[in-house]
Amino acid sequence: MHLLSIDLNHPAHYLHFGVVSISAGNLIMITSIVVLFVLALALPFPNHHDDEGSHK
Repeated sequence: MHLLSIDLNHPAHYLHFGVVSISAGNLIMITSIVVLFVLALALPFPNHHDDEGSHK
C-alpha cells in the first residue's frame, strides 16, 4: 500500500512557456484528455451489417 501513496508535502513542479505557467500534473491530465478525445473521434464506430433487408 505504501507504493500507491503520493507525497503531497512539497511544492508542485511548474513548467514555464513564455507567459504561461502550468503545473506538471495538470499538463499531464490535459494532454491525456486531449489524446482520449482525439482517439474517440478517430476510431471508427462498430459497424452493423444487415443481411438483405430487415429494415423497419
